[in-house]
Amino acid sequence: MLEVAADKPVRYASGIAEDFMDAAQRRLARTLYWRSMVNVMFMVADALMYVIAVVAVQMIRGDLRDLSAARVDWSIPMVAGVLCAAIMWVISLSVAGIYHRHVMGDGYQVNVMILKAGIICWFIQCALSFVTDIDLALTGLNLALVFGVVLTMVERMALRPIIARRRERGMFSYATAVVGSPEGIRDTLRFLGQRQQLNYHPVVVCPIRWNERAKRIEADRSYDAADFAADGTPVAIIEYASTRFTGKLAEAGVQTVMVCDVLHRFSDAFNTFSVRVESMGMEVALITSAADAAGHETQIRSIQDTTILTLRLPQYSVPTRVVKRIFDVVLSIVALAASAIVTVPVAIAIKLTDGGPVFYTQKRVGLRGEPFNMIKFRSMVVNADALKAQLAKESGQEGRFIFKMKDDPRITPVGKFIRRFSIDELPQFINVLRGDMSIVGPRPPLPEEHERYNQIYATRMLVKPGITGPWQVSGRSDLSAEESERLDVSYVQNWSIVGDIVLMMRTVSAVAMQRGAY
Repeated sequence: MLEVAADKPVRYASGIAEDFMDAAQRRLARTLYWRSMVNVMFMVADALMYVIAVVAVQMIRGDLRDLSAARVDWSIPMVAGVLCAAIMWVISLSVAGIYHRHVMGDGYQVNVMILKAGIICWFIQCALSFVTDIDLALTGLNLALVFGVVLTMVERMALRPIIARRRERGMFSYATAVVGSPEGIRDTLRFLGQRQQLNYHPVVVCPIRWNERAKRIEADRSYDAADFAADGTPVAIIEYASTRFTGKLAEAGVQTVMVCDVLHRFSDAFNTFSVRVESMGMEVALITSAADAAGHETQIRSIQDTTILTLRLPQYSVPTRVVKRIFDVVLSIVALAASAIVTVPVAIAIKLTDGGPVFYTQKRVGLRGEPFNMIKFRSMVVNADALKAQLAKESGQEGRFIFKMKDDPRITPVGKFIRRFSIDELPQFINVLRGDMSIVGPRPPLPEEHERYNQIYATRMLVKPGITGPWQVSGRSDLSAEESERLDVSYVQNWSIVGDIVLMMRTVSAVAMQRGAY
């Protein structure tokens, strides 16, 4: 274990300050190099996927030829046209933010950006086609774009494990200093060890505490150094001091300073700490609550020497809500009609099993705490609710929000099958048509679950509950209560129509893989 002692307060010598700045410049140069190389790799791969899509579609349609732009009297060779289309695709991906330094090979949020890029690219290509009057059929353009989006998603999915393996070895990640209380640091190290996609590689920790009497931050020495390890690898400890602290971080090669607690946003202590860190070319990252307002649309106005900061979540505007409702209704009608080939035999099988009712209705809590009756295919014995309290006690789940157990004796043979493939959820499309639910959203809680919600978790009731959502596609019953809470609250803050479409696509994968379904 490496421990760096704090220095006594001294004035910077010009040579020392220059050494610190040189270390920061070298660190920045190394970061820019590998980040540029990775992004070039992604750009080439993305462009190649679009080239394959365009050529494949045009070959299938028998329309692989040179193009002509009548309005500007240009003749465009086939190769040049395909390359231009690929360049437009890469530009659209860049505008969508997929090449941002904190995205790279990350998870399913990349698919949201790819869908956004598809929309951007469609508008660019349509505008260019109209302005130049290119003799290219709109059908071919649309098919190539859809195929390009799908291929790019597949390509990113294939590259993601490669990036993850490199990050496990400390590559393609930012050397990070974790600052906070000893307990907060230990929790953050465990958190980062489980989430390689965050591309933070802890190399230094700095235990601090708030001195209430002196009203300042000071070093906290009440720690067990053996507990500070990232993935079992000891990290260096830098003792906090009011001088040369950022210089020592620069010497350690730190690129990101992650604050996990003690220093709170908008406080003078955090503001001065942040300026000192950022002035050395390092980035500040914060571990915040799932309900934090940082992601909200903000506007700053100065009126008569008074600064007013306004916050707004644009997805809660009336037009967006109307679009989501139309989306829910149309898709529910299609889903009910298309699933009849499955739901009718299932209904007959349930009735023949024990003669009980086909459907099971249960009181759930919906938007803003309003109760409603949720409809499902019955997958349990008729007296399942009466047995729940006894089973919860026996399995030690009396205090848990979500009661789930493997090999639940209440589930019928038909119920096991329909639960495994989520067929029991299909009647909930009727709830969507009624307006009780949405297709995508947090799972609807039972009244007794809702009564135990804390202040933050209760924000999940600000949107309609969904048939599928972040909980269902991220592990379902295998998730802890804390993980379920974070996913649901995050959805309330960040949902979008495009994001809902991605969650629906992930639902298909989750059902096919049967993750956490029991």
